[in-house]
Amino acid sequence: MRRAVVLFTGDLRLHDHPPLRAALAAADEVVPLFVLDPAVARAGFDAPARRDFLAGCLADLDAGLRERGGRLVVRRGEPAAEVCAVAAECDADEVHVAAADSGFGQRREDRLRVALAGSGRRLHVHDTVVTAVPPGALTPQGSDHFAVFTPYFRHWSAYRLRDTLPAPRTVRVPESVRSAELPAGGPAKGGERAARRRLSQWLRGGLEAYDTGQDDLAADATSRLSAHLHFGTLSALETVHRARAAGGPGADAFVRQLCWRDFNRQLLAARTGVSAADYRTRHDLWRSGRAADADAAAWREGRTGYPLVDAAMRQLLAEGWMHNRGRLVVASFLTKTLYVDWRVGARHFLDLLVDGDIANNQLNWQWVAGTGTDTRPNRVLNPVLQGRRNDPDGDYVRRWVPELAAVRGPAVHEPWKLPEKDRKGYPAPVVALPDALDRFRQARGLR
Repeated sequence: MRRAVVLFTGDLRLHDHPPLRAALAAADEVVPLFVLDPAVARAGFDAPARRDFLAGCLADLDAGLRERGGRLVVRRGEPAAEVCAVAAECDADEVHVAAADSGFGQRREDRLRVALAGSGRRLHVHDTVVTAVPPGALTPQGSDHFAVFTPYFRHWSAYRLRDTLPAPRTVRVPESVRSAELPAGGPAKGGERAARRRLSQWLRGGLEAYDTGQDDLAADATSRLSAHLHFGTLSALETVHRARAAGGPGADAFVRQLCWRDFNRQLLAARTGVSAADYRTRHDLWRSGRAADADAAAWREGRTGYPLVDAAMRQLLAEGWMHNRGRLVVASFLTKTLYVDWRVGARHFLDLLVDGDIANNQLNWQWVAGTGTDTRPNRVLNPVLQGRRNDPDGDYVRRWVPELAAVRGPAVHEPWKLPEKDRKGYPAPVVALPDALDRFRQARGLR
C-alpha cells in the first residue's frame, strides 16, 4: 500500500490545495500533518492573537478531514525531524508541501529535503498554494524579481492562472500514526469554513463598492480576509478567480490589492534579508535615545495627540487588526513624523496583528518608511489631512478615542484647538507637524 505525507504550513484548508490533491493521486493513504514548531515562539513570532486564530484553523481543518474519513495529525518539534518520523511510522514514500517564500520557510524546506533524501524519500514542493502567481514566475529583464509594483501588476494581470481545485471527497489516513492533541485556542476563531462564508458574504455585499469605499475608516468597508489569507484558510488564487468573476470597478480594485500580496511575496522570496534589512535606500539617521523611546511608547499606546493615529493604534490594541488606511497613516507617522526606525513599528505590528505576515508587514512598512519599493520614498502622510479625507465626520476617531466622543464633526481631528474642558484629558501633540516635517527633510537631505 502506497502512503504519502502532506505537511500543512500556511495553507490550512482543503479546497484548492495542490499538495493534498497530488498526495491523494499518488498514494492509497495520506497523512495530513501539521508541526507546531517551537522555533516560531523562540523567534518572537508566536503572538497570542495568531496563536488563538491558528488553534481555530487547526480544529476546523481536523473537522473537515474527519468529515471525509480522515483526521489531522499534529506533532510538536523540529519540522524536518517530525516529518521524517511520521514518514517512517507509516512507511511513506514521499512528502508534499507548499513552496516557502520567507527565509525561515526556505530553510525549513532545505532541512526537510536533506533529511528525507537521507532516508530515500522524495520531497515534492508545490507552488501557487499561498499565492495566485508563484514567486519567481514573473521577472523583468536583468533581474530575478520586480522592484516596482505597476509593471509587476501589468504582467501579473496577464498571467494565466491555473484552475481552482475542489476539496477531496475522501481522505484515508493510516490508523497507526499517533497525534498530539490539537492546541487550545481563545476567542479569535479561524478556519476554512469561516473564511469561505466571509468571502461569499464579501462578494455579495461589499465588493461592488470597494473601489470608492476602501479608504472610508468609519465604514470599515474592507474584506477582513487578511487573516484567512495569511493562514491559508482561503486560497489566494480562488479569491482572485471569484472576484474577477464578480466583475466591476470594486472587483478590479480588490484584485489589485491581492496582487500587492503576491508582489511582496515575490520580493521576499528573492531577497529574504529584507525582513530585517532596508531593501533599497539605507537610512542611518533614525532617532534613538530617551526622547525617541518616549515618542514610540506614545505611538504604541495611542496617545500621540493626533486623533486618527491614536484611534488606529487603539483599534490594533483592542482587535489585533487595523484598517489598511490606518496602517499607512500610523506607519508614516512613526517613521517620518517621529522619525523612528520602521523596524520598531513592524515589530509592534507583528506582536499584535492576527494577520501578521512577514512579507506584507515588513515590506509594507518599508514602502511607507521610504526604504522599500515606493517610487516616492519621501512622501509624508499628514494625519490631520488624512483624517479629514478618510474620516470626514470623525466617526472613526470617536469610536476609538472616547475622550473626544462629545466633539462633533471634523473638529475632532484638531483637538488642540478646542477648550481644555472639551478635550477630557486627551494629550497634546507629541510634536508639531511643521517641526516634524523640517526634521524629516533635514534628515533626508531634502534641503
